[in-house]
Amino acid sequence: MADRKNKRAKPRRRNGLIDILNGFLSLLVIAIILVGGLFFFGLNRFYSPGNIPEDTTFLVESGSSLGVTAERLETRGLIDNRMIFQAAGIALKKQGKLKAGEFKIAAHSSMADILSELTEGTPVLYGVTVPEGFTSWQVIERINADSHLIGEITSLPPEGSILPNTYSYIPGDTRQSVLDKMQAAHKKALEEVWANRDPDLPIKTPEELVTLASVVEKETGVASERPQVAAVFVNRLKKGMRLQSDPTIIYGITKGQSTLGRGLKKSELEAKTPYNTYQIDGLPAGPIANPGIESLRAAANPAKTNDLYFVAAGPVPSDGHLFSETYAQHRKNVAKWRAIEKQMALDAQADTEAAKDAIEAEQAKETGDSTTAQ
Repeated sequence: MADRKNKRAKPRRRNGLIDILNGFLSLLVIAIILVGGLFFFGLNRFYSPGNIPEDTTFLVESGSSLGVTAERLETRGLIDNRMIFQAAGIALKKQGKLKAGEFKIAAHSSMADILSELTEGTPVLYGVTVPEGFTSWQVIERINADSHLIGEITSLPPEGSILPNTYSYIPGDTRQSVLDKMQAAHKKALEEVWANRDPDLPIKTPEELVTLASVVEKETGVASERPQVAAVFVNRLKKGMRLQSDPTIIYGITKGQSTLGRGLKKSELEAKTPYNTYQIDGLPAGPIANPGIESLRAAANPAKTNDLYFVAAGPVPSDGHLFSETYAQHRKNVAKWRAIEKQMALDAQADTEAAKDAIEAEQAKETGDSTTAQ
């Protein structure tokens, strides 16, 4: 009996496996608590308003990864923890959805707001605008002057190889890439216009169409007149008449790299050059500008008229032109224009004389001379 009591009094030996399991479970619970705490901490930081004091912009370069973008955001002070930003981006499956471009970041944006803007927002638009009728030299001058682009274009593209329009880009793009867009757009537009041209057009190649369209572009600043102006030149080509276009002479003088700034001289009108359509038959040697899509369409499908002449209807380009089928009617229209020119000259002279008189009166007053008749 005593032996049994002694046996019961002995402490039991604990199972080592249970101890290990208990320890593991304890660590697991602690780990879960820590991970949960970190998760809620990160979640709170991710959605909490940021410390950005005012609206700003941020550039996502083409091909940038989520990690690189997070690092640059942190360096700029737009987020305070790139690891949280990157982890959230991966969790939300946004890592492959970053857009390239410059984005507006609002003041006090959270990391969630910024990630949403960079993946779903619209970049700030930058662009180069090429007006209709710009020469290639003018286009390159404009592209090279844009400080948001990089690289330099040192050689002029062929005249007439650019389609006037506004071309968007991302800051940091090369100037050559923007020029490539312009030329690709021209090629595509020309193919479409050429395929739909009037079958009776006296033009043999797409290149000749561009040349004709460039003359049309430089002859009128009124969009609705382009088909009429094109008709005059097409009718002249069909009859074997010379185009007699002043802008072609001017291009032969300036090569599109400046404005003439004066009227044409008699010697220039009589000089036989590849661009003087008063002296040569047919089209000039090549385009004299970069025509817009509407001028290309007008040259390909001119108005159905018998007009062979036109002259300015007023002193400003928006006044348009007077068109005529016969030289006799054209002479009457020219007489109207000469009368307008004469009146403009008289008005200009009168303005000059009035200005001179005002200056003289002011000087007389300053010197104490009487300004009234005695």
